[in-house]
Amino acid sequence: MSTPQPRLVEVRQNVLKQNDLLARELRGRFREAAVSVVSLVSSPGAGKTAFLEKMLSDLKPQYAVAALVGDLATENDAARLARSGAPVKQITTGTVCHLDATMIQTALEEWNLDELDILFIENVGNLVCPSSYDLGEDLRVVLLSVTEGEDKPLKYPTIFNTADVGIITKMDLAEVVEFDLAAAHDNIQRVRPGMKVFEVSAKTGAGMKEWRQSLLNSEFGLRIAESKTMDSLEFRNPQSEFVNS
Repeated sequence: MSTPQPRLVEVRQNVLKQNDLLARELRGRFREAAVSVVSLVSSPGAGKTAFLEKMLSDLKPQYAVAALVGDLATENDAARLARSGAPVKQITTGTVCHLDATMIQTALEEWNLDELDILFIENVGNLVCPSSYDLGEDLRVVLLSVTEGEDKPLKYPTIFNTADVGIITKMDLAEVVEFDLAAAHDNIQRVRPGMKVFEVSAKTGAGMKEWRQSLLNSEFGLRIAESKTMDSLEFRNPQSEFVNS
């Protein structure tokens, strides 16, 4: 006779199962609409928002891009991303330290996915909780800033194991903080052998072109080809686009 599982373990397993089923549905919707979905995960302060703002600004002239941004509170990140001119929605999670598939589904209710080429999802700043929740994305990108130290991959191996691509951010500060780039790359490979890693600075633009070209040329299997028409995708003011969990 098997030993019953603790109640909390059982509940957590059910929650994750439900999330996975909904994420699978979302992935099917994204594929049907031919929209590529890229999620960003990192610890707080790693430069996700600055990186995403640069990406949206660089891609918007040629592609229909949009972003969902998660945070515990405030609309600060959404307001910042809105400067790119791309449609942005803020998802405020309250005490929840991650986004989940239900939040994504709710946030997308008023958007026509057929009008998008690329949807970016910026997760809540956290290197633990987001690793367990599939959002239906095609590509999960984990960001590590030079100000965090080289051993972050060793301390948080699960998030690196569940990611597809690594980005080392704030390279303009690497020399100042005496960041050991070789050690960082070695630690990432120890945790996630074969992971491709880019070194970028959203402030100076260094490395952004290489990353952008890799993203667009199907190196990661995304469905980005010719851009769809952007005429019908109106900019939505993030001040009125909040989705509470």
